Amino acid sequence: MRADARKNYDHLLVVARAVLTEQGADASLRDIARRAGVGLGTLYRHFPTREALLETLLRESFDALAVQAAELEASSPPREALVSWLRDCVAFAHAYRGVTELMVAAIEDPESALHGSCVSMRAAGTRLLARAQDDGAARPDVDGTDLFALVAALAWLGDQPGLAPRAAHLFDVVTGAVLTG
Repeated sequence: MRADARKNYDHLLVVARAVLTEQGADASLRDIARRAGVGLGTLYRHFPTREALLETLLRESFDALAVQAAELEASSPPREALVSWLRDCVAFAHAYRGVTELMVAAIEDPESALHGSCVSMRAAGTRLLARAQDDGAARPDVDGTDLFALVAALAWLGDQPGLAPRAAHLFDVVTGAVLTG
């Protein structure tokens, strides 16, 4: 990639992350291009669809969550590792309002640009859950798909103005239902 194209690409990602954090997953692509100081054609050259842009942004975060899961696996007791990772997953999903629906749809659609990233994130959580289950710290009847659904549900709660003040309490309720003892 040419240096000027790379600069535009990197700048678009920085601006897109800020706009999506402000406005959610349905933010205007035209607004992203305008704020980045590039034409809409430049944005579409780098990211032909909204999903392609989201995939690029989310992949970085999903990869970080997968790395974090591996680090927690190596450094923290199973219960603490699972709760810490879940809290960060929910915070991430909540940071991009509206991304939860995209994640849920993408995990079921192998053709989605987000599919691989969502599958990797679910796998990281599944490993932490299995470790907690092997330790007796988590219920044996919960699986990685359940955990992914709970992350989505908890992130959705944080997006609801009437429920957002209860999100931390409900996170504790849900993790209390998954954990044993």
